[in-house]
Amino acid sequence: MAELGKKYCVYCLAEVSPLRFRCTECADIELCPDCFSAGAEIGPHRRWHGYQLVDGGRFTLWGAEAEGGWSSREEQLLLDAIEQFGFGNWEDMAAHVGASRTPQEVMEHYVSMYIHGNLGKACIPDTIPNRVTDHTCPSGGPLSPSLTTPLPPLDISVAEQQQLGYMPLRDDYEIEYDQDAETLISGLSVNYDDDDVEIELKRAHVDMYVRKLKERQRRKNIARDYNLVPAFLGKDKRDKEKAPKRKITKEEKELRLKLRPLYQFMSCKEFEDFFENMHKERILRAKIRELQRYRRNGITKMEESAEYEAARHKREKRKENKNIASSKRGKEEGKEGEFAAIENLPGFELLSDREKVLCSSLNLSPARYVTVKTIIIKDHLQKRQGIPSKSRLPSYLDKVLKKRILNFLTESGWISRDAS
Repeated sequence: MAELGKKYCVYCLAEVSPLRFRCTECADIELCPDCFSAGAEIGPHRRWHGYQLVDGGRFTLWGAEAEGGWSSREEQLLLDAIEQFGFGNWEDMAAHVGASRTPQEVMEHYVSMYIHGNLGKACIPDTIPNRVTDHTCPSGGPLSPSLTTPLPPLDISVAEQQQLGYMPLRDDYEIEYDQDAETLISGLSVNYDDDDVEIELKRAHVDMYVRKLKERQRRKNIARDYNLVPAFLGKDKRDKEKAPKRKITKEEKELRLKLRPLYQFMSCKEFEDFFENMHKERILRAKIRELQRYRRNGITKMEESAEYEAARHKREKRKENKNIASSKRGKEEGKEGEFAAIENLPGFELLSDREKVLCSSLNLSPARYVTVKTIIIKDHLQKRQGIPSKSRLPSYLDKVLKKRILNFLTESGWISRDAS
């Protein structure tokens, strides 16, 4: 005789008390999950008939050992709670599931079964195609929400705090960036009779104020990262003396000034690594040019380069000594040596010192210069008297020479500028 209170499948006669499927069209037709999934038909019952899940809430989906005693009813309440309250609100989810489950148990069960379990492995792919990079992650970037997180207080003395106007308990300064930012929201209030335009305007003011707060925090982060506060107080000098670094040349200092705008996008370590890589690049480029010069001069071994460098150094030394000797001779000869090319030509004694320099630079003989000068001044005087004149300059005088001589005569005051 069958035990009272137990239900059995009408097809295979197996016990179906924990979970059974009842036909909504046929009376007294209840099947076990195996027969229902196989599409069993008996009497007037057909596989396409509607059905109803009869569940006492006592069976488990994952097995008693793996599940830890979670019933199907609790599983359904858990899925309803994760959809209603969202991932992470374990207290509200535990209250929704029932008083028998703590928030820690709810979290461990959901993570182990639905994320890291077989269901999570089947539903969540390892690599998501066309996934967009989240630039707002808390990584310290320009768009990161970590910019608004409070920083630890500065490790400075009381006197230094007073000098900076720094309040360590609040991590604020007496004078902040954009000191009047609070005026955007100081007079805001929400009234019941505000229309949509006024509400949107007040929201815009709040957004502007939040952006200013983020900018304040970003500047504090940059000051902490690049040690600007110790630099202001003069503490970084002792650190530099303790750990001497590579001497920075004038060109590198100028390059650092040009790269200053990158400070807000890179941390101090990232910027130092970037700058050191640029320095290494310059060294490698210089070494490549040196090796190319060796190859052009027929040197194929590094042993031969030492001899080549020694010979090149000697040649440059001889050339430098020769230049020094020639410059000394030039100083001894004085100005007469400067006009050696034209001093023996006729008319040289008629020129002034500036005219001698002009003729020497133009490679023009003194006699020809005097002829051109006379013609230009004569034409200028006739034009001032209103006498029409058609001057015929010599054929050896091209446009460049004429322009140089006209400019010289104008600067010297021989002719006026309007005539030139």
